[in-house]
Amino acid sequence: MKNCPVSDLPITEKPHWQVEHAREGYSTKFTLVGPDIIHGQIITDHDVTMDFIDHGLFQTVISESDQKGKPIFMLHNLNHVKKISFLYKKDLINILYNSGPVFKLLVVYNIGPEIRSVIETFAAIAPEESNVMLADSYRDGLRLIMNAKKGLPETPDNGKEKNPQYLAHKKEFLAALARMNWLNLLSHPITMPEPDEPVYPFFKALEALQQDLREKEQLHRLEIQQLVEEYNRKITEKNILLNAQESLNKKIEQQLEKQKTALTAQIAAKDMELTRVSTIIGEKKSKIEKICGLISGLDVEPETKKQLNTSCRELVETSLFEKHVDHEITSGDSEFLSKLQRRHSALNQRDLRIALLIRRNYNTAEIARSIGITTRGVESIRYRMHKKLGLSKHESIKQYLFRITDT
Repeated sequence: MKNCPVSDLPITEKPHWQVEHAREGYSTKFTLVGPDIIHGQIITDHDVTMDFIDHGLFQTVISESDQKGKPIFMLHNLNHVKKISFLYKKDLINILYNSGPVFKLLVVYNIGPEIRSVIETFAAIAPEESNVMLADSYRDGLRLIMNAKKGLPETPDNGKEKNPQYLAHKKEFLAALARMNWLNLLSHPITMPEPDEPVYPFFKALEALQQDLREKEQLHRLEIQQLVEEYNRKITEKNILLNAQESLNKKIEQQLEKQKTALTAQIAAKDMELTRVSTIIGEKKSKIEKICGLISGLDVEPETKKQLNTSCRELVETSLFEKHVDHEITSGDSEFLSKLQRRHSALNQRDLRIALLIRRNYNTAEIARSIGITTRGVESIRYRMHKKLGLSKHESIKQYLFRITDT
């Protein structure tokens, strides 16, 4: 085990008390001098920027050195440190004011001129229960801690200036800057020197800066409020548009419902018209049949009578066909077609139409006229339908279709 070259106290080192900051090219290493002095070092061979505090490692060192819950004595070597990031500053402020631990004495040494004012600012803003001092070297820093542990008063290294009043003004100036920049405390009062003191203009400038930052913050909040109000206004406008569109959709729906009602009424009127036409066709058929009867009783040449009877029968058949064709598809027809299509998905639309006409007792000629093909074409379709339905050679299509209706 190594011993401290200044105090001859034993130095405790552990491999996991070191962590690398690869981005900035340095490592943070902790050791324990004696039983309770934590020594932190920046290990590097070039100038670096301290980027953040290793909270986890620091808490591990405190716990494993049996310092948890106790005021901490700590030395920190800042050799090669030329800059300190804003995140590191926020981390240290958080430790000092929130997460802890309490530093009985934190001594920082090997401080370059580039960061000295930053470290002095930390010392100025440290809470009353934590004491931060600056030292030139490890020897000087350890001496400060050893004297503090003995209860001896000690003056930290604050440069060549020893004027107590100047040091007090400097501390207040740096603390005010830290409160504004790191803590965003823009309303905290600044202790002003007397107007005839040399540092008074600097404090007035700082006070003006604080006022400017406070007004800037107010303007920023106002801008945010205006953005929120503008956002809410746009949301309200969008809601109005959506409500208007919804109202319009309801009106369109009502109009469509009215159109549906009107179309339903038209269909009902058409049904009545079809019924009337069907009645007329029935009456016409009856009259044609009477004419056919009269023709049969005429005393004319057989050939002429035969032609007249043939024409008369065609008129009767035409009347029957017109009656059936004009009849609309009933719910029973729809149910029949649905059953047939479910059982025989291979049937096309023309097959289904012919099946319906067969079920209505249409003959081949009537079916041919209905769908606009020849009787031979109907016979060919019926032959193919016979196969599609899977019927035996002597099984009737009509009987099979009626069985579907009954099942």
